[in-house]
Amino acid sequence: MVSSRSEWKRSHTVPPLHPEPRRPPEALRAGVIVRTTTTGPGRRPPRHRGRLALGAVAALVLGLTAACGGDSDPTESAEQQELAEGEALTITTFGEFGYDELIAQWNEEHPELRVEQTKVSLWDDWKNELNTLLQANEGLPDIVAIEGDFMPALVAAPERWVDLSSEEVEGRWLEFKSEAATTSDGQLLGYATDAGPEAICYRADLFEEAGLPTDRDEVAALMTTWEDYFALGEEFVSKSDAKWYDASGSVAQAMLNQVEHPFEQADNTVDVENDELRAVYDTVTGYSESLSPGVAQWSDDWTAGFQNDGFATIPCPGWMRSNIRDNTGDPAPKGVVWDVADVFPGGGGNWGGSYLAVPKASAHQEQAKEFAAWITAPEQQIQIFEQYGNFPSQVEALEDPTLLESVDPYFNDAPVGQIFSNRASAITVQPYHGPLYSDILGKFQEAITRVDQGEDPDKSWETFVTEVEALQ
Repeated sequence: MVSSRSEWKRSHTVPPLHPEPRRPPEALRAGVIVRTTTTGPGRRPPRHRGRLALGAVAALVLGLTAACGGDSDPTESAEQQELAEGEALTITTFGEFGYDELIAQWNEEHPELRVEQTKVSLWDDWKNELNTLLQANEGLPDIVAIEGDFMPALVAAPERWVDLSSEEVEGRWLEFKSEAATTSDGQLLGYATDAGPEAICYRADLFEEAGLPTDRDEVAALMTTWEDYFALGEEFVSKSDAKWYDASGSVAQAMLNQVEHPFEQADNTVDVENDELRAVYDTVTGYSESLSPGVAQWSDDWTAGFQNDGFATIPCPGWMRSNIRDNTGDPAPKGVVWDVADVFPGGGGNWGGSYLAVPKASAHQEQAKEFAAWITAPEQQIQIFEQYGNFPSQVEALEDPTLLESVDPYFNDAPVGQIFSNRASAITVQPYHGPLYSDILGKFQEAITRVDQGEDPDKSWETFVTEVEALQ
């Protein structure tokens, strides 16, 4: 048992930082078209973590403002039509939004306004296809799912998207979610689906073997700051064959989620040589050899770490629980005990969360808006939380007893509803995501991976800076 947090402190200090995928598609279902991507045995496609290819966001912004084919003006709304007999409203999502049962319910209650969902396994795949459709200005679904980090591309080119503002949805979402989808002149371009408030998930059995506390409240008290978290990790690895966390990139992402301007300033000026970003880089790469398994997050080697006692902790937005469950095995192997601590080093952080948007190319904009408003309402999001674990971004849903009283048997009966509600309330910083955020993030993660693989940190940083310059 630990008598005080100070026992876990180390002489070194961490550079100062700013204070403070889900059910895999099973088969073709009624009303659901599934397009899958092979991701390795037992691996669930990560819905909230997609890295964009070089210049992808910039390319999409260009695609948003100019069509490559046809004579139609992409900024003008398509001629609006009623759904023909046998025709359905179309929506394309990626990963697992948890919509199958709700769409079936909607179709039963609204036979005149049927909805057909296409599910693409990975955000990267859907992002590339969406880019192609936007540039061609044809073939777009009535409703498109957008990964949260990609919203800046829409906000930068709002001419292609329907303003979804209405009194019905005013004040529905957490402020940082709605603000990210709102233009400077007040247009709301996306209805938020879920959010990703972060906690720490940990292997209680590995903690016990290393002589660390296992009670979730005691664990939480030991890692309220990043300094505490890394110091506790050094103590753990000195007594265990496992590494402290799942991947360097995972921890880097978690730390970036607390930096107000990680890559771009408010005027979209790129600034990657700022002190806070460099502090994250130096901290994570400084612990690369001792605390990290040296694998890329979402890789097959990363997946294997869940199955071979490869690591003890993981930054854990609510949606990560499904990845943990699927990759570890359900039921868990004998002796394996996952738990969730109501803490996130440095305060609060949000990782993930998506939106639904309606392109002006849709010939059924009002119907699309009606369905999008319904499926993102608190009542529906609570159902999704119950079945899939996607944490809602709706203010009213966060006060629902169904959520607050929810426990997760797989995670040692952790009161996950209350924990993630607390974590959502702790979020004080929403990082600025400019048009190049996702591109630069991909290059930043690649720089960290190179260090994991043995490259000199300064050399890898120089490569990162050069690659970012090429993006502009």
